[in-house]
Amino acid sequence: MNIAQLLRRSGQAFADRPAIWHGDDLCFDYRTLAARTAALAGYLRRVLHVSPGERVVIFATNVPEYLEALQAIYWAGGVSVPVNAKLHARELAHVLSDAEARAVLVSADLLETATAAGAAASRTLVLDSPAYRTALADAQIDMTHRQPDDLASLFYTSGTTGRPKGVMQTHRNLLAMTACYFMDVDDVQPDDAMVYAAPLSHGAGLYHFAHMARGARHVIPRSGGFDAEEIMALSQSVGRLSFFAAPTMVRRIVHHVQEQDADVRGIKTIVYGGGPMYVEDIKAALDTLGPRLVQIYGQGECPMTITALSRHVLEHRADPRWMERVGSVGVAQSLVEVAVVDADGQPLGPAQLGEVVVRGEPVMTGYWRNPQATEATLKDGWLYTGDMGVLDEDGFLTLKDRSKDLIISGGSNIYPREVEEVLLMHPSVSEVTVVGQRDAEWGEIPVAVDSPYKLSQCSRRILSH
Repeated sequence: MNIAQLLRRSGQAFADRPAIWHGDDLCFDYRTLAARTAALAGYLRRVLHVSPGERVVIFATNVPEYLEALQAIYWAGGVSVPVNAKLHARELAHVLSDAEARAVLVSADLLETATAAGAAASRTLVLDSPAYRTALADAQIDMTHRQPDDLASLFYTSGTTGRPKGVMQTHRNLLAMTACYFMDVDDVQPDDAMVYAAPLSHGAGLYHFAHMARGARHVIPRSGGFDAEEIMALSQSVGRLSFFAAPTMVRRIVHHVQEQDADVRGIKTIVYGGGPMYVEDIKAALDTLGPRLVQIYGQGECPMTITALSRHVLEHRADPRWMERVGSVGVAQSLVEVAVVDADGQPLGPAQLGEVVVRGEPVMTGYWRNPQATEATLKDGWLYTGDMGVLDEDGFLTLKDRSKDLIISGGSNIYPREVEEVLLMHPSVSEVTVVGQRDAEWGEIPVAVDSPYKLSQCSRRILSH
C-alpha cells in the first residue's frame, strides 16, 4: 500500500475540509490538495522522468508547498529524500550522489546551495516558481501502487564516523508509525491543526501522515519556523494546535506564557522529544500549560516510535512514582518491543544499565547500500539504538547516556567530529576536541577544547553540573 493512499482517501472522503494553511490564511482544501499532488506527480513522471523506486530529494525550508511536493513523490511511486535545510553544499552533494537522486525539489531560498551541490538545472524544480505553477497544471496521474515493503523514504542520518547514512524507511514502516501516533501519542479530530514549527524534513514532518489520514488541518507558520509569540497567536486564530517540539522550544513557550499570561486553551497537544528534557522543566511546563504534553522517544531508524510517555502519566501526580515516571521516556509503543541488553546482546533485568534495542513494524530495513553499517545495527531482528538506559519492572525506560558520541542541542544533532574537522581547517588550530556541556536553554552545547589539560578541566566542570 502506498502511503499516499492516506491523502487520496482524504481528498475523496473529506474533500471540502480545509487542508493547508499559511499562518492563519487558508490555502486550499483536501480536494485541491489531492488534485495538485496528482498533477505534480504527473510532472515528476513525464517531465523529470521519475520512475517508481527512484529517489527524489526535497531540500526546502518550511513552505506551504512542502507537503504537496512530498506527497507527489510518493504518489508517483518515487522515494522521498527529505534533507535538512541547514546542510552545507558539500553535505548535500554527498546525499545527491549517494542516493543517486533523479530529481531535486527545492525552495527558492535554497536554490543557490542546491546548485553549488551539483543539482542539475534540468532535474531541479523550484517550489512556487513559474515552472512549479506550470507543473501544477500538468495532467493528473493515478496514484502508483506500491508494496508495503517497497522503499518509501531515505532519511540521511550521521554517525560519529564516516559519511551520513541513508535510513531505508518502507511504506509499512511509515504506516506503522502513523498507527502508533493514534494508539500511543494522540487521537486526531478533523478540526485539529498540526503546526509545523520544527523542520518538515525531520520528525515534525512525519506527523503529517496522521493528520492527513483524518482530514485535519496543516499549518505552516509565516516565519517558516518556531517563534513562541507566533505559535501562541496561531493558537488563538486557528485553534486546536498540536506540534512537535524540542525541549528548547517547550521552554520558550512556557517562558512566553508565563511572561505574557497568555491563554493556552488554543493548544491541544505538544509532543516533545529529540533531546533531554529535565524533570524541573517538565514540571514547569505542566504547571504552566496543563495536561497538554506527550513525550516520545525515537530515531530515524525507528521513526518517532520507540517509546511514549502519555499525557495521562504526566498529569497523574498522585502516583507515588510520579517523579520517577516523569524522568523516563515512557513505555514501548504499541507496535514495537523494547529491551535493554548487555555487550553480548543478552537481556538485562530491571534497573540494569545496558544498550536499548527495539524491534517491530516501524524499524528500518537497513542503511542504503551500506551492508556493513546495517549488519552492525540490525542484529537478530533487533535495532541497536546506541542509547544506554534502564527498564523498570513496569516497562518504563529511562535513558542514561549515549554510546554514540553525539551532542543534542535544541533538538538538533551535533556530531563532534564534523565540528572538529571545521575547526582544524583554521591555520591556528592544530589539535582540538569537541565535547557537550549541559545548558539550561539548549539542553547541551558544544564546547571546543584545544589541549588535554583544558579537556580535563572541562570534563570536571561538566561532571560537576
